[in-house]
Amino acid sequence: MQDDVPVKTGLMTGEDGVTRCFWPGTLPEYVHYHDHEWGRPVTDDTRLFEKICLEGFQSGLSWLTILRKRENFREAFDGFDYRRIARYGEKDVERLLANAGIIRHRGKINSAINNANRAIELVKETGSLAAYFWTFEPPADERPKVVDYPTLVANPTSPTSIRLSKDLKKRGWSFVGPTTMYAHMQAMGLVNDHIEGCKCRQEIEKLRRGFKRPL
Repeated sequence: MQDDVPVKTGLMTGEDGVTRCFWPGTLPEYVHYHDHEWGRPVTDDTRLFEKICLEGFQSGLSWLTILRKRENFREAFDGFDYRRIARYGEKDVERLLANAGIIRHRGKINSAINNANRAIELVKETGSLAAYFWTFEPPADERPKVVDYPTLVANPTSPTSIRLSKDLKKRGWSFVGPTTMYAHMQAMGLVNDHIEGCKCRQEIEKLRRGFKRPL
């Protein structure tokens, strides 16, 4: 965290005059991700699966590292089409391990392949990944009315992310711990954790009010 982040608010005002959450700083790719992706409700199964995989690859690293390699990951993993990834064999694993444009970690690569197979099973059961994940949208009484900086930094997990993690692990998914699942919930819009005063918070609240949850 930057030294000049206001401890009480967690907000930063950029050179463009826009007030945002502190964490993207002034890095253009991070600011774009914050402004146009993070927290906006997602129902597309490919994007949901991609985010699960990338969160797994992030383990022990920064999200910025992953974000900068995301297009490389998409090319290497067939656009994160989980049906295609589920058919990967050892030759594909070796191909991915030789790809310097991604995170070359055998365990995480094997996890993505495993999770692709588990995704197929889950879709057969629930109809879509979106239908499954949106059943884990937290109840209103679990969420604060507004999100402040201390609340955000103090809650890397939640009761719902713990339940989601346990359920996925029971189904055989890997690299889906409670902290990883809370990050997934934040990014995919199951919660709106833009800090109060950030330019995106009320915009996303409006999106969420009009958002049709998948069945």
